[in-house]
Amino acid sequence: MGNTVDLTTGSIGKSLTKLAVPIIGTSFVQMAYNLTDMMWVGRIGSGAVAAVGTAGFFTWLAGAVIILARTGAEVGVAQSVGRRDMRQAKSYARHSIQLIVFLSCLYGLALVSFSRPLMGFYRLGSPIEDAARIYLTIVAFGMPFFMLNPVLTAIFNGTGDSATPFRVNTFGLVLNMILDPIFIFGLGPIPRMETTGAAVATVIAQLVVTAVFCGQARKRPELFSGLNLLRIPEAARMKEIVLLGLPVAVQNALFTTVAMITARIIAHWGALPVAVQRVGSQIESISWMTASGFHNAMSAFVGQNYGAKQWERVRKGYYVGLGLVSVVGLFATFLLIFAGRPIFAVFIPEEEAIRHGVVYLRILGLSQWWMCIEIVTAGAFLGHGRSFPPAVVSIGFNLLRIPGAILLSSTSLGLEGVWWAISMSSVLKGLVLTLWHLHYLRSYRFAGSLARKGEGSPV
Repeated sequence: MGNTVDLTTGSIGKSLTKLAVPIIGTSFVQMAYNLTDMMWVGRIGSGAVAAVGTAGFFTWLAGAVIILARTGAEVGVAQSVGRRDMRQAKSYARHSIQLIVFLSCLYGLALVSFSRPLMGFYRLGSPIEDAARIYLTIVAFGMPFFMLNPVLTAIFNGTGDSATPFRVNTFGLVLNMILDPIFIFGLGPIPRMETTGAAVATVIAQLVVTAVFCGQARKRPELFSGLNLLRIPEAARMKEIVLLGLPVAVQNALFTTVAMITARIIAHWGALPVAVQRVGSQIESISWMTASGFHNAMSAFVGQNYGAKQWERVRKGYYVGLGLVSVVGLFATFLLIFAGRPIFAVFIPEEEAIRHGVVYLRILGLSQWWMCIEIVTAGAFLGHGRSFPPAVVSIGFNLLRIPGAILLSSTSLGLEGVWWAISMSSVLKGLVLTLWHLHYLRSYRFAGSLARKGEGSPV
């Protein structure tokens, strides 16, 4: 099966790590697109960071749309590979690509049409809102590339090949890092564009990544040959993909919406705290993206072993993954609590912003381990094709952030009350979802024992 990697045999720890490391690298690359923009834009001033940051909420919201297709691509391909059914794997790939291309065009059109009221929601003043609106409009035209690349990444990951997406996305990052200062500050015949230049550089880089992915797909005939994207999709397959991804997509959409509303609450203290939140969130994403690498690795690992009916290997794989991601969570806790100042100063070298940023990172640092175990546990659920539990837990506790932020910020905590509402909700999500999955594993192990005796199925 070409470059397909079999995850149903061999060392569990080695399989997870070998799969996760390139995925983590890819996640860092995707995160670095935003960090690169923030680092260069931060040299313009906190107002420019606020503009890019508020527009960035809507590219973040695009992640919910991406997940609608990406989840079905990764889980469907992984389970098909586990069953040694490449025809079905190809079907999941084609339908996921068709779905994301359609949704990306629709979403980009919506952003262009409603950019003015969307940016006006934050009430940050005309100069910042105008810069944010232009940035958002440019990014909207590149949305098909921006949203297709993660789905192509998921298809490769589902086959156990996480190295190819890492190489492709790294190439795009390097290109973006080269183009950012050129378009932001100007070079030769290219004028100084500031926030507009950041958007142009990002779109060009994403377009090139899509082109390179297409070249790599030609080398994988067992998965992409004869993939006629103009063919009318099968309703049953498309429904299956949508239903699998919908709970996770709703979860992510609400998460981003809650973040937008939280930013609106923060805007009560001015544009500077909004910029602090966006930069702080990007810094926190170091641990979030690393854990997401293990999330995707866990999803592919469980998916293949689920398809191969390796029930005990599924259970052991979860515990191994939990141990691996715990190291990430504890390291992130130490980093944010004890090294917040030098890290934040890289992005906004303004003393007042650094002061707020250090407090924000220290409070978030307390929730990093819980956040990491929540993410990898969600990946385990997805590998089983069960997207409902992580969606319910995430949606419920994310929604609690709004009343929590309003209530705590009205006390003597002030702005810090908002930070505490965000951090404590992450702790509760990790605790509840992990307990849910441990209960599921116990019942799953019992059912698996019956299945081995010929008395039933584990699902």
